[in-house]
Amino acid sequence: MDFFAKLFLGMGNAFEALRANKVRTALTVLGVLIGVMSIIMLVSIGQGVKEQVSDEIKGLGANLFFISPNMGGGKSHTPPGMMSNKMTYNDVIAIQTKNGIGIEVVPVLRTSAVVKYSNTTYMTAIFGTTEKYAEALSQKVTDGKFFNENMVSNRRRVCVIGKTIVEELFANKDPIGKDIAISGGKFKIIGILESKGATMGQNQDDQIVIPITAAQALLGTTKVNFIVCKAPSEDRIEESKRIVRRILLRRLTENDFDITDQKDVLETLKKITGILTVALGGIAGISLLVGGIGIMNIMLVTVAERTREIGIRKAIGAKESDILTQFLIESILISATGGIIGILIGWSGSLALRRWVATAVTPWSVLLAFGFALFIGIFFGVYPASKAAKLDPIEALRHE
Repeated sequence: MDFFAKLFLGMGNAFEALRANKVRTALTVLGVLIGVMSIIMLVSIGQGVKEQVSDEIKGLGANLFFISPNMGGGKSHTPPGMMSNKMTYNDVIAIQTKNGIGIEVVPVLRTSAVVKYSNTTYMTAIFGTTEKYAEALSQKVTDGKFFNENMVSNRRRVCVIGKTIVEELFANKDPIGKDIAISGGKFKIIGILESKGATMGQNQDDQIVIPITAAQALLGTTKVNFIVCKAPSEDRIEESKRIVRRILLRRLTENDFDITDQKDVLETLKKITGILTVALGGIAGISLLVGGIGIMNIMLVTVAERTREIGIRKAIGAKESDILTQFLIESILISATGGIIGILIGWSGSLALRRWVATAVTPWSVLLAFGFALFIGIFFGVYPASKAAKLDPIEALRHE
């Protein structure tokens, strides 16, 4: 009998043996199924978040770079991880007026505040910025308009709100022209931002944008949290960064600020999401290992129950390799079945999750999950199969 004939015969026998114990087989398959499903879904979340954030950053334009307060450590006297913010609006003006090559500068002052309309209050993020913010960060207005340069210069108390604010304060009714209170100050709504959903767990629609001059007056500060700079073109971004650094070093120290561009942000993002994906996959892999232990335990029980059958087969000429192959095929069949069903459920679950979080099922994650499932079936099936193959036929025939 050739190899393929033996294989098909073994698969047929394995299928019949597993079908004879449907409940036990189903429970064992379930352990593998959950592990594979978890790998597909959790890895898809990590990959989806990576792709979503990467696309959003690339969508801003390759000629953007960002200035933020130093995160501490090094020569800075600030403890590591704590921002030492010395950047002010005067630094923004200096960059805008002294760069000499047409670099556009967009300051951002961020805070959180309680907003109120009628008897409804809500805590949200407040961004104070200039009229260039919408274009620089691809923030489109779907209703109304964004504030202009004149409104910024005159400290006009106007605001543009996200979709979440419309839902929370106005129950999705038209808010244009209405007044809301931000930290006790009255602001008129002039526009609604285009919905962007959530990115890495942060709701991009949960924000209110106001003129930076009004924000500084409201908070009593001249500080800015970060500065967005737009180089004249992509090929002049390094030149622009050098010019901005030179201007800031006349006003601040090297330890007071960091300058990063999209390449730096994407590299950091790649590292973070890579760690996230591996961690999530590792957690799911543990559940698959538990499923493998379940396979081994069930196969050991099966060998014990079929000891007499093994003795009979050996007595009529079955080789150790035939017995080994038979039980190994049963183990692999369990893991493969769990793997296939787990992939289908995991894929469907990932698609369903897109309503709340970005997901992306990749071919490599499917192959990895299925390959791991097969490996689990082989690895945890070898010991029970070899134990069955090494049974003494005389002792096996005496088994009741």
